[in-house]
Amino acid sequence: MWKRDEAVKPTVPAGGSVPASTAVPPAAEAARTHSAPSEPQRGMEKTTVNIGKSVVIKGELSGSEDLTIEGQVDGKIELRQNVLTIGPNGKIKAQVFAKSVVILGEVTGNVTASEKVDIRDNGSVDGDIAAPRVAIAEGAHFRGSIDMQRPGGPTKAADKAESKPAAAAPSQPAATTPATSGATAGASR
Repeated sequence: MWKRDEAVKPTVPAGGSVPASTAVPPAAEAARTHSAPSEPQRGMEKTTVNIGKSVVIKGELSGSEDLTIEGQVDGKIELRQNVLTIGPNGKIKAQVFAKSVVILGEVTGNVTASEKVDIRDNGSVDGDIAAPRVAIAEGAHFRGSIDMQRPGGPTKAADKAESKPAAAAPSQPAATTPATSGATAGASR
């Protein structure tokens, strides 16, 4: 059998006791102290993937990690359970779906987030935003519409839109008669 332990152990001094600092080689001690604390941290730590400035992606981009894009993406980005950060050099021409989106660069396309969309100082969005929380910093550019839906239910605007057609239906036949609409117009003047 192979006995590696004997090769690693230091020789015992004449006194018979081994000092604690020499019982384990320094390299093994360093490896043990550094690997033990970092293993639990790896499980808790979220990983973030970076796409560099020189990278161009055309097509669909999806994943289950937080993502920072400094390059260019044309197509669709889908990170429904993660955070997407568009860096200051990022140029995105895509439909974006993520848990949270932070924009420091340029986005052309609709942005949908389940938690928040944050357009920072020099960030730019040309497209519609759908998220329960939206923050637009002073100096940011935005052109489009914002739908701040509450998660888990329809918005009040949707409730009003549903009730308006029902209320307008009974009065609609009376308004279609030319004599009635002319009499109403004359009476109001």
